Amino acid sequence: MYTSSPLPQSTLRTRAERLRALVADGVLVLPNAWDAGSAAVIASAGAAAIATTSGGVSWSLGRGDGQRLDRATAVEAARRVAAAVDLPVTVDAEGGYGPSPDDVAETVRALVGAGAAGVNLEDSAAPGGPLFAVDEQAGRLRAARSAAEAAGLPELLVNARTDVFLFGLGGLDDVLVRAEAYAAAGADGLFVPGLLDLDALAALCARSPLPVNAMAVAGGPGVAELAAAGVRRISVGTALTQFAYTAARRAAAELLGPGTLTEPVGALGYGDVDALFRG
Repeated sequence: MYTSSPLPQSTLRTRAERLRALVADGVLVLPNAWDAGSAAVIASAGAAAIATTSGGVSWSLGRGDGQRLDRATAVEAARRVAAAVDLPVTVDAEGGYGPSPDDVAETVRALVGAGAAGVNLEDSAAPGGPLFAVDEQAGRLRAARSAAEAAGLPELLVNARTDVFLFGLGGLDDVLVRAEAYAAAGADGLFVPGLLDLDALAALCARSPLPVNAMAVAGGPGVAELAAAGVRRISVGTALTQFAYTAARRAAAELLGPGTLTEPVGALGYGDVDALFRG
């Protein structure tokens, strides 16, 4: 079903090790990409690694967000991103494209084959909840770790996302219970979207057995504030995708309205963008 990765196994292992080091040695900032083009542009801006956003990927393929992609489509999108950059790529794998540990294992094997150095796996059984029970999600994460090892990439970074705060399904103690279980199951990081209170983040970072990933939002705490609270990985979800689509809509509305085209002034030149894909 899935073609093999264009990356040599040694290169993929090096990328996964690099992704791990970026979190271990400092604060990793990830402006999320949604396709090969956005990944190449983000890399050219100086990113140390690339993270995908499932929402952005879904929109770029004409689907709504919220686990509406099938596994094969998601894997092929990830393959294109990994092939477009010389950086570690961590893939938003949503809920693993199926509820069972076997589903998660198949997804992880396929993503490793596509060139992923890391994956995000969430504990929502469906958009908005409910969440998988703690022991169920721990079993799914153990399956992910075992699948990575079987695929020849034990270094795969597994970032466990919990939607406790995103969907208002609990508090800090609930997140910590999940963090302990997810760490024991082999997860390497804890992603808590929806939590931006700096005091609560600091408390979580101090007590979590896993390095914490937060999602920055427009108008919320910046990188320096999140880092000071102890956050080790910062991503932005669909924010850049929304900005890019907003820019396209504004330019189209201007051209279709007054007939002028001032919105793209200052945009990357044709040659600048085209050069990102020559090789």
